[in-house]
Amino acid sequence: MSSNRNMGWAIFYGLLFLLGAFIAYSAFVQYQKTQRLLDCGIRTTAKVIDLRVSQSDDGTTYRPVFEYTDRTLVVRTFESQISSSPAPYTIGDTVKIIYNPKEKDAVKTVSFWGLFRWSVILSMIAAPLLIIGGSYLLYISR
Repeated sequence: MSSNRNMGWAIFYGLLFLLGAFIAYSAFVQYQKTQRLLDCGIRTTAKVIDLRVSQSDDGTTYRPVFEYTDRTLVVRTFESQISSSPAPYTIGDTVKIIYNPKEKDAVKTVSFWGLFRWSVILSMIAAPLLIIGGSYLLYISR
């Protein structure tokens, strides 16, 4: 009975470790995408033209909409993936952005969180899973 119970825990912690490894890999992929954007992207200035309002049980949040002109002189807009309260910008603010002309959705604001947000968040989730799962697996392998 005890070995079955130990096997169950080994499987559980093994799955935690695998989940952590998958999430860490996803963080690495996000980091690589950002690096490619930084290497190949075009930097320009965008203007905040709107703040989209979202209502939820937690209150009101604001999502900025940016407008910029690309190198072909086409005016483009993009909506931030992040909404927050209070509003991070006011209408008329200018923000540095980077975009890839070959990928329509590859636009990010030039700031630490604008560029590396998903890499950091995914790494923060992966780290405890890797440490807890890996430590237990190391413990039982001795």
